[in-house]
Amino acid sequence: MGLVGGPRLRLAFATLLLILSAPLLTTVTATSARADFRVCNATQSLVGVGIGYRAKAGWITEGWWHIEGSTCKTLIEGPLSSRFYYLYAEDAERGGRWDGPVTMCVAEKEFKIAGVTDCVARGFQRAGFQEYDTGEQANWMVQLTDEPATGGGAAAASGTNGQ
Repeated sequence: MGLVGGPRLRLAFATLLLILSAPLLTTVTATSARADFRVCNATQSLVGVGIGYRAKAGWITEGWWHIEGSTCKTLIEGPLSSRFYYLYAEDAERGGRWDGPVTMCVAEKEFKIAGVTDCVARGFQRAGFQEYDTGEQANWMVQLTDEPATGGGAAAASGTNGQ
């Protein structure tokens, strides 16, 4: 013996469930479409990473992010606000580095430095950063691979829009 109005009751319950779950589905979708600048360390060594970018107030360099082997870290959270980002990384265990021709400032310990000129006079070190043209994508990922370049050679790192 069935309930009178059973199909209508099930339809009403399903509609209510859909309405109540819509905010949860929106949150899950927004989380999966998140935009960031990430660096993945495809080596087995610990790597220290610094990033440079142009902000409204001028040039900024920040570091150090310590990224264990075979892991990734987000350096900038949220949609990217610049087209060009600059990366410098050092292999903490084997030596070597991923670098490039663009000179910016770094420090021994954790840093956030405004400006890229007169590094040594201001008490910082100079380092060569590799430029990444994100093409104004909302997110980007750089993958560091084995055989880091030393002495300004071609860096064994690749960047993609991470999608």
